[in-house]
Amino acid sequence: MSNLPPLTTRRETFADDLTLRVDEGGSGRPVLLLHGGGGPQTMLELSKVLSKRMHVLLPTHPGFAGEPRPEWFDSIDDLALAYLDLLKRLDLHDVLVIGSSMGGWITSAMALHDTERRLSGLVLVDAGGIQVEGYPIPDVSTLTPDELAALSYHNPAAFRIDPATITPEQAQARAANVRALYVYDQGQGMGDPRLRRRLKHVSVPVLVVWGASDRVIRPEYGQVYAQSFPNARFELIPEAGHLPQFEQPQRLLNLVLEFADSIRATA
Repeated sequence: MSNLPPLTTRRETFADDLTLRVDEGGSGRPVLLLHGGGGPQTMLELSKVLSKRMHVLLPTHPGFAGEPRPEWFDSIDDLALAYLDLLKRLDLHDVLVIGSSMGGWITSAMALHDTERRLSGLVLVDAGGIQVEGYPIPDVSTLTPDELAALSYHNPAAFRIDPATITPEQAQARAANVRALYVYDQGQGMGDPRLRRRLKHVSVPVLVVWGASDRVIRPEYGQVYAQSFPNARFELIPEAGHLPQFEQPQRLLNLVLEFADSIRATA
């Protein structure tokens, strides 16, 4: 996936000191990519690949990657409503939303609040957001990078970072991202207890994609997530963990493109 087109950065300012950084590129059908607790870098390569075919928008959640977060802006619903406001400002329709981990939680919340029907499909990639008995999501703020990698990857050794090479700035940035993640979580254990039963009201097609080796959020949790929507299918990606966009990027890309084509064909 080399020689990919660069994305350009724009900032959109809203009321009450809210500013959204959005990296953008490509043309055609709009696709909104929502990152998880690892920050926007976890979706950057996928967004660049998709920008060769679609109009890609990759926002950075306020509080992540050094972006300012107003004190009042502190919930998943705040993020979901802000991104719907962004789509409205840009007058975008037929939007495919792809959410990874925490970003999948935001994606589900957006679908519930999409009164203007701007969204045409959702892709949840190893997503959080619901509560499933027997499958709690670990508190990543208590894990060392090695412990988190062991849960996150099919092949943790391939993604291990030598602690000796981590700069103080990188450590501070990771800690800031984790703090922001738990601000938005609001002590719910990465799952809103009310969300699962509300997903029956989401009418757009949903693709739920899961890494078979994910030990942060287990595939069984993902199957329950898919079953909670009236129009969803579940796809397991072998030899991938919590971030299949890193370990199996082509398999994930193929599933996303096939899904995008299928919902366009039936629209």
